[in-house]
Amino acid sequence: YGKVLGGKVAAGQQIVCIHRDGRREKARCTVLFSHEGLKKVEVEEAGAGEIVGIAGFEDALIGETITDSEEREPLPFVEIDPPTIRMQFVVNDSPLAGREGTFMTARHIRERLLRESRNNVSIDMEDTEQAGVFEVHARGEMQIAILVEQMRREGYEVMVSRPEVIFRKDDAGNRLEPMETLYVDVEAEFLGSVLQNLAGRKGEVMNMEHHPHGVTVETVIPTRGLIGFETDLLNLTRGTGVMSHLFKEYGPFKGEIPTRPSGVLVALEPGVSTAYALDQLQERARMFVGPGEEVYAGMVVGENSRPEDMIVNVCKAKHLTNMRSQGEGKGIQLEPPLKMSLERALEYIGGDEYVEATPSSLRMRKKILDHTKRKRAEQRLAEG
Repeated sequence: YGKVLGGKVAAGQQIVCIHRDGRREKARCTVLFSHEGLKKVEVEEAGAGEIVGIAGFEDALIGETITDSEEREPLPFVEIDPPTIRMQFVVNDSPLAGREGTFMTARHIRERLLRESRNNVSIDMEDTEQAGVFEVHARGEMQIAILVEQMRREGYEVMVSRPEVIFRKDDAGNRLEPMETLYVDVEAEFLGSVLQNLAGRKGEVMNMEHHPHGVTVETVIPTRGLIGFETDLLNLTRGTGVMSHLFKEYGPFKGEIPTRPSGVLVALEPGVSTAYALDQLQERARMFVGPGEEVYAGMVVGENSRPEDMIVNVCKAKHLTNMRSQGEGKGIQLEPPLKMSLERALEYIGGDEYVEATPSSLRMRKKILDHTKRKRAEQRLAEG
């Protein structure tokens, strides 16, 4: 699809695509589409000013020029803001895989991501050396979250890693990171807590404008600092804060930014969670699962109150004896589990974790499910 800037194009006409690398590819316009209201209609001819769809090329990409002859000069390519975030899309290999989705293989996922990269100007997809692992580059974690949500609704099962920033190096070898211009609108009473949060994320306030309905803050902040900020903003402002951001430039590395301060609870064995086990854990943790939910070893089932991860058994049942205990007959009072949205889960997970997205479920899990293998991998990482 594109706008005809000059001349005419007709169905059956010989046309040439001038690719970005200068290569010229000949083809024939097999079908020409236009629109009547919301309806797509087939037409025989289109002229300058019309927006049409042309069929006939295998790999015409966004921004490339289609002309009537090879002698024509290509139109200037419109530069697009570079991708600043990368994430891995991985074939779902969890013990509960295959129960809900229709498209689960590496071929299905690769074709879907390739189709998205052709239609979406700001998304790139690359194959990796690992089988069933694909790297997707985008303009922000929200954009990839929308893609994952679309894939879920289409029947795909996929695992997604935590967003990572794409770094660069200057001529002197210094590390550069993407910087964003962030605009935040908050009520005056929440300004202090929001500014404190931005300072912790290495944000530099450039301008502050007071108006009758609140304050607009303009900040230059690393893209890393934006990961998870939207959730914090909603919590700090009781849902009234509004934010938007634009890519500014690649600037000097700003130093480490603290990520998740607390550890997680990791399930020890597969099974069905019990109220008895959850009751024992909820005093020192916030649970992500309720009673009667199926879990597997390596699945993240709660947030620890301490910085380290803790291995727990949420499937433990109460032993039956012929002795009466002091609490016999008392009902178990469980707090409702915290159910995260896809965007919140992507921001929350650590570097050694995945979000497992299926048509009906969202789960967080460790990349290495087996506890013993995970400890060995951590030891090797610490030594190396």
